[in-house]
Amino acid sequence: MAILLFDGVCIFCSATVQWIIKNDPKAYFQLAALQSPEAQLLLAGKTLPPHTDSIVLLEQGKVYTESTAALRITRKLRMPYPLLYGLIIIPPFVRNGVYRFIARNRYRWFGRRDSCMIPNPKQQKHFYSKN
Repeated sequence: MAILLFDGVCIFCSATVQWIIKNDPKAYFQLAALQSPEAQLLLAGKTLPPHTDSIVLLEQGKVYTESTAALRITRKLRMPYPLLYGLIIIPPFVRNGVYRFIARNRYRWFGRRDSCMIPNPKQQKHFYSKN
């Protein structure tokens, strides 16, 4: 199991979470909005790169952000998405440059909500709960 923290008010991020749920039949990823109290507890004491506000992957005791997190997510989804992990060979400064450009413009291009998405009952099994 891995925990994926995402920007809960970002429409693009929420759509991406919907796509992950659809392509993660084993519910490998537990999800939580970065703005949630659960996420804040999970991140307490962890060092994150500056301006980490779109995605954080907690997997096997390690913290992944930006393009590395996105590519690691693809590894656990149904085929053909694991093939995208091959893009990890691209140097991080290039991958993360593209990632940051999209992240920086996500609200302008896709918009934002006033509050975080609320999972429906079918999606609830995919969302992290400290209980």
